[in-house]
Amino acid sequence: MVAPSMLAADLAELKTAVEWVNRSEADWLHLDVMDGTFVPNISYGIPVVQAVKKHARKPLDTHLMIVQPERYFDAFKEAGAAILTIHYEASTHLNRSLQRIAQLGMRAGLALNPHTPVSLLEDSIADVDVLLIMSVNPGFGGQRFIENTYSKVEKAKNLILQKKAKTLIEVDGGVHAQHAAALFASGADILVAGTAVFQSADPVQAIAELKNS
Repeated sequence: MVAPSMLAADLAELKTAVEWVNRSEADWLHLDVMDGTFVPNISYGIPVVQAVKKHARKPLDTHLMIVQPERYFDAFKEAGAAILTIHYEASTHLNRSLQRIAQLGMRAGLALNPHTPVSLLEDSIADVDVLLIMSVNPGFGGQRFIENTYSKVEKAKNLILQKKAKTLIEVDGGVHAQHAAALFASGADILVAGTAVFQSADPVQAIAELKNS
């Protein structure tokens, strides 16, 4: 599966970017919400998610890089999020938050920063629908892919199998077509790609290349 990241799109032409994704083989549409506190950048919030939802024909994969994300679960559900991902590092009562997301009818996602080991999820993985492994340090697009991600994906896959969980593995950050085959082989199910899609000459073709790597 592939989820193009709208963070790399031209926000002045957001509708056009969403229409590219609609026409493509993409499975989800990835939205990065940043608050300038949890990560050193500010992106967009609930109004942009609502605007994208009006035009999107793919599920909205909404990634909250914010402190105290539980304050906004209901609002993002109302805005149109289908998958809602919070960060392990920002969640004091993790299982409660994951269960609340599920109660609201969204898939519960959990993101791990590059320095956070998969082993910390031994008691939580059963509540995680989508495990988002960051392959860059979150906050900015266009960063270089961290090579240790392959090993981390393999560890995550082993934990999921060991716990007999149904968790999907998503990888986000610096992902290009040359990484896709090895990531899928390591156990990844979904690749998030921003720069690789929206800075290409043909975003629809770039998505197809990722899908078919």
